[in-house]
Amino acid sequence: MQSPEPSADHGVPLHALPPEAALERFGASAAGLSEAEAARRRSLHGANRLPGAPKQKPVLRFLKQFNNVLIYVLIGSAVVTAALQHWVDTGVILAVVLINAVIGFVQEGRAEDAMAAIRDMLAPQAMVLRDGQRQSLDVAALVPGDIVCVEPGARVPADLRLIEAHALRLQEAALTGESVPVEKGIAPVGAGSALGDRSPMLYSGTLVAAGTGRGVVVATGLSTQIGQISGMLSRVETVRTPLLNQMDRFARWLTAVILLVAVALLAYGALVRQLPFADLFMAIVGLSVAAIPEGLPAVLTITLAVGVRTMARRNAIVRQLPAIETLGSVSVICSDKTGTLTLNAMKVVNLVACDRVYDIGGDGYAPEGAIRREGIDIRAPEDPVLQDFALAAALCNDASLHQHGPTWHVEGDPMEGALMALAGKISEEGPAPYRRWGRTDAIPFDAAHRYMATLHHDHEGHAAIHVKGAPEAVLALCRTQGAPGAGDQPLDSAYWHEMIETLAAEGQRVLAVARREVPPDRTVLNTSDLEGELTLIGLVGLIDPPRPEAIAAVTECRIAGIRVKMITGDHAATARAIARQIGLQNVDRVLTGAELQVMEDAALSRAVIETDIFARTSPAHKLRLVTALQSHGLTVAMTGDGVNDAPALKRADAGIAMGQGGSEAAKEAAAVVLADDNFASIVAAVREGRTVYDNIKKVISWTLPTSTGEAMTVVVALFAGMSLPITPVQILWVNLITAGTLGLALAFEPTEPGTMRQPPRPRREPLLSGTLVWHIALVSMLFLAVVFGMYFLAIARGDSIAYAQTLAMNTMVILEIFHLFFIRNIHGTSLTLRAARGTPIIWACVLTVTLAQVAITYIPALRAIFGTEPLSLGDGMLAVAVGVVFLVALEVEKQMRLRWRRTRGGA
Repeated sequence: MQSPEPSADHGVPLHALPPEAALERFGASAAGLSEAEAARRRSLHGANRLPGAPKQKPVLRFLKQFNNVLIYVLIGSAVVTAALQHWVDTGVILAVVLINAVIGFVQEGRAEDAMAAIRDMLAPQAMVLRDGQRQSLDVAALVPGDIVCVEPGARVPADLRLIEAHALRLQEAALTGESVPVEKGIAPVGAGSALGDRSPMLYSGTLVAAGTGRGVVVATGLSTQIGQISGMLSRVETVRTPLLNQMDRFARWLTAVILLVAVALLAYGALVRQLPFADLFMAIVGLSVAAIPEGLPAVLTITLAVGVRTMARRNAIVRQLPAIETLGSVSVICSDKTGTLTLNAMKVVNLVACDRVYDIGGDGYAPEGAIRREGIDIRAPEDPVLQDFALAAALCNDASLHQHGPTWHVEGDPMEGALMALAGKISEEGPAPYRRWGRTDAIPFDAAHRYMATLHHDHEGHAAIHVKGAPEAVLALCRTQGAPGAGDQPLDSAYWHEMIETLAAEGQRVLAVARREVPPDRTVLNTSDLEGELTLIGLVGLIDPPRPEAIAAVTECRIAGIRVKMITGDHAATARAIARQIGLQNVDRVLTGAELQVMEDAALSRAVIETDIFARTSPAHKLRLVTALQSHGLTVAMTGDGVNDAPALKRADAGIAMGQGGSEAAKEAAAVVLADDNFASIVAAVREGRTVYDNIKKVISWTLPTSTGEAMTVVVALFAGMSLPITPVQILWVNLITAGTLGLALAFEPTEPGTMRQPPRPRREPLLSGTLVWHIALVSMLFLAVVFGMYFLAIARGDSIAYAQTLAMNTMVILEIFHLFFIRNIHGTSLTLRAARGTPIIWACVLTVTLAQVAITYIPALRAIFGTEPLSLGDGMLAVAVGVVFLVALEVEKQMRLRWRRTRGGA
């Protein structure tokens, strides 16, 4: 008779139950389910797959991109310019609208891509016991209670509770962040154990690194750990970037102001001044087009696109355009440890013998590097202790090293790869040392005894047993210890336990290695040959070393006022050791996932500011930490590479995924992907983000004052009841030629010196700051004074109105050119040779504008269109001189303002 339905009693976690109780809970047996019962359960629980998110129709998703106030303003601008038959303006505006819509349409479905990437992590086939027979099934057919067999290289198809395990080790980095395979066994562990410590559990999507096992399926589909991450990812709200929020507010403000001013002027001119309605209406339209900086969205988009290209050259691939600007405002970087701050490659850093400690140099898995003792380089082949270490490391080992270009890679267990590299460094025989020794027999690593042993013979009549494994397990097998120069001595257990604790406190993973010489006729290895018969060679300390460039990058972050926080699934001691090496602050305090689990949100909000290291964290913990930091108004960047990082990457203001070692789920959830998995590239991306934001500020700081100045000439003239100093068609010309050239030139500005010495800007810093509002008012007033002054000067001399308007128009363009050179240096002075030198793009744009102005001023056909008259050389030089005075006045005001701010800050 078939076992009953799985029990609903979930009082005790599965990892805390013995195998028999787990089978009983799920109504299963070691022989597996029957086909009939499996079919019944499949109808109850559904297929073992992650459901896809409902997709919106493409047409509706595309039309939704136009539902934005700024887009309404742009479309209105296009209608106005079309009515005026300025088809170039109309085409540019509509192109911007369309480009924005396409970008939004492409980016809209990224969450669906992330979900699909997670679904792809499920294995396509699984080996299952049904009716006591092994058979291969599609993973979608698995149900709770099935018995699944796992083998090396296989991907776990569902969440399993082990009932049988043989030397089983799992690579769980994508789920827990641990950089090396973890041992698995059937013995229950504590109910409160963290995800990475649940040794009797196998989780869907993880990889079997070594050994075999069987387990009962305890969760499928959305109920698995990966399924829960998928569900969490679908519920995460993406935080809008500061730029998008500010542009929305700015668009609403600008729309309201322009409409109010236009209606007020129309009413005033028609009712009070009783001006001809046709002329008045065209003046109001000219005013509106002058006031609407229709080129601004295009230039902003181009500025961001230039940033994308620059960041791509720095190995940072931007998937979402506004993320560049967000990077520039980052105040906290939450970084995963494994593969981000570290190399994700094990390396031997210390060897401990009975009376000495060795420091091991070298990079990665390369079988070369210096070896030091007490700070002095030593000749390794001449040191018998090191030879003992090397022989054990090379022979008691199943890994191999391969070189691809300049980089060495390991095939097999990363820790065994590190040991093989150690043997190559000591022996100086390359990646495969001691080939004269042949393996005769071996005892594979098993979680039950926690060691590996091998028996080797050479061609000179020698035979030896070598053992490596957990220090406690190997020490229990040893009777003596190797004493250099004094033969073997009785084992000093107290000394070895003290050294084990010392290495562990430094975040090192510790192995012990031992040896035993045996007669050459010994060809079989049994556990009885080890117990109490071994001589301890010493301890091996390994660590996943920090990236050298990450240390410099963390320092640069500190100078830039950016806090770096490590959020890892690894152990607290390991996290603290890496944090100390890379220069994180507050390394003495570490919060673990277990502590975070019981914290209320208010307590977590306080702790997240004071703590920089978080260890043994789960995906939900990472998401809570990012959210807690954002609650303080901080702009948070989250780096990661595993499936466990995807929800936090999506929630963060700027999610940054690793391109080489990262999972597809992490890449799809992130806004930026690092092509080289290099933490230093994040700092380069932040620098470029700050440059992009500075350039956006420059574009806005140049565009708004000039647009306002242009519009104010119309407003003042209408209120004063006088002729316009610049005609509507001339205003439209200036608006077109300068916005399309001078404003665009600012998008290509290089990084200013001192950019990375500025603190991060506040998250809620308005786009229109008080300083910018004052600058708009100042420049507008100067524009008015200069333009009207030049107009009245010409009229007073008896020049025609057309000549006066031509002089005023050209003066306005010259003011905008000098204003451009002023805006280029927002952090420094504009009155230097370096500032005046500019960039090739700046001078190309200035030359273009100059030639265009010469053309409409002196070419008869264009003069007829724009109503201009040729200017004298003296008036041209006068306009340039006025522009110089204008630049000097702005610079003096800026320096006075900066000096006052510094004096006030010092007080």
